[in-house]
Amino acid sequence: MAVTSEKISVVSELKGKLSATKGAVLTNYRGLTVAQDTQLRRKLREAGVEYRVVKNTMTRIAAKEVGIEGLDVYLEGPTAIAISETDPVAPARVISEFVKEHKLKTLEVKAGLLDGKVIDAEGVKALANLPAREVLIAQVLAGMQTPIVGFVNVLQGSIRKFVYALDAVRKQKESA
Repeated sequence: MAVTSEKISVVSELKGKLSATKGAVLTNYRGLTVAQDTQLRRKLREAGVEYRVVKNTMTRIAAKEVGIEGLDVYLEGPTAIAISETDPVAPARVISEFVKEHKLKTLEVKAGLLDGKVIDAEGVKALANLPAREVLIAQVLAGMQTPIVGFVNVLQGSIRKFVYALDAVRKQKESA
């Protein structure tokens, strides 16, 4: 009886995490050394991402109860999940950087979740390669600012030419 209530509480907790997540990445952690796993967990924690090993059956049940479709295909073999409730890109970026930094072939990205939708490993890689949120905001603002700056420069050029013409007329009248 205690095991059943324990499993129910784990499913309930996982269900809460999956429903509140902005972004998550499912990985196959087999082949990582303890030191590598500790280092990965530290980096994820610093980024505000929770990382835990989950049982596939419990994840399957929690995902079904939350309404996430298509995750069953990726729940084979050992699975760990990195969940972020604030930044949808953080889990993908940290794991991707960790794999590149350590040149790992053992840490395999299975799939990801982005606002409740399942994405494949390629989608997770594409998500990890997105610029940071601040950079994207700066790019949008620069795109919005560019036409305004161009318009101001055009107006300023016309005014400048008018002032030069007035100055030339003044000099001409002074010399006459």
